[in-house]
Amino acid sequence: MLRSIPDPIARPHGQRDACRKEPLMPQPIPLKDHEKEKHLVNRRLLACAALVFSLCAVLVGRLYVLQVLQHDQQTAVSENNRVHVLPIAPERGLIYDRNGVVLADNKPSFDLTMTRERAGGDSAKVLDTLTQVLGLTEDDRKQFDKDLRRGRKPFEPVTLMVGLSEEQIALVAVNQFRLPGLEVEPQFIREYPLAEHFAHSVGYVGRINEKEAKVLDSTEYRGTQSIGKTGIEHFYESQLHGHVGYEEVETNAQGRVMRVLNHKDPTPGQDIVLTLDAHLQVAAEKALGERRGSVVVLDPANGDVLAMVSNPSFDPNLFVKGISFKQYAALRDSIDRPLFNRVLRGLYAPGSTVKPEVAIAGLDSGVITPGSRVFDPGYYELPNYDHKYRNWNRSGDGWVDMYTAIMRSNDTYFYDLAHKLGIDRLHDYMAEFGLGQKVSLDMFEEASGLMPSAEWKRATRRQAWFPGETLILGIGQGYMQVTPLQLAQATSLLASKGVWHRPHLAMTVGGDVPVDPNPMPNIVLHDKHAWDQVSQGMQMVMHDPRGIARAAAAGAQYRIAGKSGTAQVVAIKQGERYNRDKTLERHRDNALFVGFAPADHPSVVVAVMIENGEAGGRVAGPVVREVMDAYLLDEQGHLKPEFAGGVSPRNAPHI
Repeated sequence: MLRSIPDPIARPHGQRDACRKEPLMPQPIPLKDHEKEKHLVNRRLLACAALVFSLCAVLVGRLYVLQVLQHDQQTAVSENNRVHVLPIAPERGLIYDRNGVVLADNKPSFDLTMTRERAGGDSAKVLDTLTQVLGLTEDDRKQFDKDLRRGRKPFEPVTLMVGLSEEQIALVAVNQFRLPGLEVEPQFIREYPLAEHFAHSVGYVGRINEKEAKVLDSTEYRGTQSIGKTGIEHFYESQLHGHVGYEEVETNAQGRVMRVLNHKDPTPGQDIVLTLDAHLQVAAEKALGERRGSVVVLDPANGDVLAMVSNPSFDPNLFVKGISFKQYAALRDSIDRPLFNRVLRGLYAPGSTVKPEVAIAGLDSGVITPGSRVFDPGYYELPNYDHKYRNWNRSGDGWVDMYTAIMRSNDTYFYDLAHKLGIDRLHDYMAEFGLGQKVSLDMFEEASGLMPSAEWKRATRRQAWFPGETLILGIGQGYMQVTPLQLAQATSLLASKGVWHRPHLAMTVGGDVPVDPNPMPNIVLHDKHAWDQVSQGMQMVMHDPRGIARAAAAGAQYRIAGKSGTAQVVAIKQGERYNRDKTLERHRDNALFVGFAPADHPSVVVAVMIENGEAGGRVAGPVVREVMDAYLLDEQGHLKPEFAGGVSPRNAPHI
């Protein structure tokens, strides 16, 4: 029987309770609420099931829409995945001269195209291989990328190279397995048979760049790689281009055409017949020679531009296939500026060639009569000014009337006339002749020039107009800047007695005659005899024994009305004289000459400007005569019958 062992430290029961504190019981650990967790899981499962059901419902609904409601539409989309519409570029219209000579033609060419859809998914690699195979430059490779970016759809071929050589065609054919998506295709490219002779009038086409691609009609220019850049090619681009055709084809998975489903032929561009005469153009170039300058020939009866020469020129065929950077840099950086259209963009002081127009202003305003005389001691002085405005003839011509002033190109007379007219009246009359403004009907590149006025100077320079500036304006110097075309047009108005016909290059476009949408008003004088009086003075320039350009008219079979001009390129200080030997060649005076013939019934107007030619009558005058002979005389040197109705120089009355 067990006994209880006494506590060695025994205390009374009450005392143990008081001294000993009962230990705290640990808090119970809560157990999972399985019921609650079960409900939570069930709710989540229900939510997932609802989501899955909703997605299935959406999918089924979408399938119903696609398969039932949009069946026809989606079928068409599916068909388009294997049926492509390929553009067929139209043939560009041809350009002829007035006698049917072809100036811009289309010739067959083999071009290299790429269809990205058939390039195996790596067109960049294919182009790298092509560059290596043909031995092309890095610039060529970069150009390929630019061309591809213009391709709007992957199944449409994009032209990469134009006018492949036989060797290049062979290399592409041999390496075809390495060049998926590339094909050699026959196309037409532009050709200019007379090359540099019409570069500044006909212009040229070139590759469509990224800027042009953004503004062109994407439908009409699908499949077209070139666009008119300058000249007639640019101005009449929409007419020359035509309308694109198309071919609807079925292709297999590799993009190969299986059959043609539909075909629409393109509409060729319209042909253009120009007013230019190729024979006269070449004759004008020959007369000008190697000198920098321009020749403009007009028909005063209708504004036809018969010849338009800007020298030096360039071969526009260089731009058709894409000119190399080296070739372009050589043209761009040439000191003689062959790319610069001197006829339309060259701005020059007209010099004494505008004295006939100033005389018209004086006669019509009543400031002078044909017999009004001014004494010329070799210079002109404004009242209360000590500055001397020199006549080109330092010895002076003595007493001169209007006829003599034109014949001798007397500066003193026209200083005085300009002073009497005043700047505002002088400006207004010159503007009526088209000076200082665009005058052509169909030439984009034309510059406006400048016919200054007191208001112009206040607005642009914030300065007052000085009387001396009016004087030098009267002899075609100072701020006045005109183009050779404006000078020819002003002379044409003298020949037509004020009847305006805008100079134009197109005779017919698609068989239709272009219409001037903004015709200029004719110049109507108070006394129409002023036209004949000024013409008489211009005839004296050519045929009077004292005429300043009589040598240029020697032996002529017809009577010429002309006016020379010599315009300063750099200013000469008061008291100094022009010294040819001490003047740099490109700082020497420009030589100008204008004229029309036969004088009594004008059929042709010629304006010549020779940069740094120095003497208008001596240098530019013979060029005018040679051009007139080429137009008015037959091969035997006789006046053509259609121009023989006037008075011959030998029997013409002396004024």
